This record gives sequence, structure tokens and C-alpha cells, in this order.
Amino acid sequence: MPYLTPPDNCRLYYTTDNFKADRPAVVLLNGTSQTTIYWEPHAAAFAKHFRVLRYDARAQGKSDIGTRQISAEIHIRDLKKLLAHLGVQKTHLVGISHGAYIALRLAATSPEWVNRLVLCSIGRDSQAYVKQIVQAWLQILQRSDLKTMAWAALPLVFGKRFLNQNQEITAKIVAAVAVRNDKEALMAHFRAVSDYPPPESFVNSIQCPTLVISGSEDPIVNHLDARQLAKDCHGRHRMFPETGHSIPAEAPALFQQVVLDFLNPR
Repeated sequence: MPYLTPPDNCRLYYTTDNFKADRPAVVLLNGTSQTTIYWEPHAAAFAKHFRVLRYDARAQGKSDIGTRQISAEIHIRDLKKLLAHLGVQKTHLVGISHGAYIALRLAATSPEWVNRLVLCSIGRDSQAYVKQIVQAWLQILQRSDLKTMAWAALPLVFGKRFLNQNQEITAKIVAAVAVRNDKEALMAHFRAVSDYPPPESFVNSIQCPTLVISGSEDPIVNHLDARQLAKDCHGRHRMFPETGHSIPAEAPALFQQVVLDFLNPR
């Protein structure tokens, strides 16, 4: 399995699709408790048009937690080192939730690395509410286990339609979260998120074309807040009907169509 080892010896797992082709690059950035597996259906579709990079950030999936305190800045530093390692000078970023935050932060602080930006399930002013949810999940983990936290998170990270139509697989989703995550690493991730600066403090620095996608049933990020983020980025906003926080999983076909249309402007 391919790993990048930054100077502090924290191994970062990554995987590439169609990377030998002479095409623009796309990076898919995980949300909280997600891994590269989350993006598999989309990586295959995007690889027909782009070089595709997926990776587990520190404290995610197959990557190490490292010895340094996790922060947004360390995540950004890791991503830039990974891009440089793979010879990518500029890329499209497609992120969901936590991954969208890191993508937005990188585009604001290092615009020379970013061509276009796709942000799912993030708003301009939602950070305070997100931190309350993250603190609740942290408290659950401190007193219980990954499965209990995953069950508590389920109605927040998926919309009503998806949960109603997929009741037979919800236990498998919970089991997957428990298997693919490490309790101590996820707790460290939650503590780090609690210290992230809010998007409104840097969003006006965005220079690249930006698409913000929100779900009409997302209980974490209101679509009006997502629309305001797009406005502040001088970008576009698209709301998906009957969709919750986990947009790429809940509306995969529409997600692929909208993102590919945005990344391949005619």
C-alpha cells in the first residue's frame, strides 16, 4: 500500500487512479470518520476525465495519528507535501464536511495550489454548531465506544429519505465506521476540530472558481448558510433535494454529474 511519511514519521495512506495519464488532477477529501473507501464509486467515474488522488488524513483510516497535535494547518501541510511527492503542482479539490473545510482553508492560504474548488456540506457560519456536535460525539466516545457514537451520528450525517430507504444497511454502516476508525485517533480529531478558525475568518480570500453543494435535509448545515458561503467565495451554490449531510453517498449520480460539469466547463 502506498504511504507518504512526513518529517515527523506520521505515515499517510493514499491511493491514486489513472495517475499515469496526462490529465488534470482531482483530490477527494474525506469527511470525519470517513476513509478513501467512501469515494470509490466516484473515483472510478472521475478517473475517466482526471488523475484522481484519495488519501486518509492524519487520524483517519489507514493513516497514523502522529506525535504532533492535529490542526488544520498540519492537515494542509500534509496535503501539500503529498501533492509535491506526486508531482502535482495544481489541482481541483473536492471535499465533504471536514474535507471541505480543509480544501477551503488550503485554497484561502495557498491559492497557487488550487484550480477549482467543490465544497459539500459546509457553510459560512455553521462552525459553532458543528463544534457543539463534535463535542457531543467526543463525550460519547469518552464514555462508550465507536459503535455507540456512530449510531448517535447516523441521523445527523444522513437525510431522512436515505435512512428510510436504507434501513436494512444502517447496521452495516455503523459497523463500517467502527472497523475503519481508531477510537483514540478519532477523539484527537474531534479535539482538533474544536480549535479550527471559522470559515468566515478567511473565506473572502478565495480566488478560484468555487461550487458549494448542500443538502435540503442536512440538519448540520443549513442550505442558506451554504449559499452565503458560495456568495462570499464569488462562487455557485447548488442544493440537492431530499439529501442530507452525506451528499456523495446519498445522491451519487447527481453528485457526479454536477461536479463533472463544474470541473469540465464548456
